[in-house]
Amino acid sequence: MLRLTRAVHASRRTLTDVADLHPGIAFLAPLVGTWAGQGAGEYPTIQPFGYSEEVTFGHAGKPFLTYSQQTTAGELVLANPTGITEIQEGTLSVSGATVGMELNATAIGRTTSAKDVTALSRSIRIDGDELTYTLRPGAVGQPLQHHLAATLHRKPA
Repeated sequence: MLRLTRAVHASRRTLTDVADLHPGIAFLAPLVGTWAGQGAGEYPTIQPFGYSEEVTFGHAGKPFLTYSQQTTAGELVLANPTGITEIQEGTLSVSGATVGMELNATAIGRTTSAKDVTALSRSIRIDGDELTYTLRPGAVGQPLQHHLAATLHRKPA
């Protein structure tokens, strides 16, 4: 178990900065908080687009994090579920207050109205108060490839 016990930089979170965080996930302390920013999407079967996103990593003192995400189109706000669920597994790397994750879907569920997604891969990197990610789906007859990328910033508590 890696314990983060002191701040590397004033804007970098550690276990001591996150009240009641379970010691078993102390190395994930840099994730906890709300992140917001802009992203861009592209895929061979659609027009490129922009979007706004807010992601929150929280905890309840147990050895896991909670996650919520709100994404809106750059010009129109919609509540539109995609009908896709995913189970992700992968690797986690921690270097100081920088956390990196490389994830691949081991299972994908979808409703009958969802697009045909056969593969999903994500990269997530947290460095201080900045979270960047990319999403790579294999969908609608296309191979696994870049679709979304965004840079989000931690919102003040």
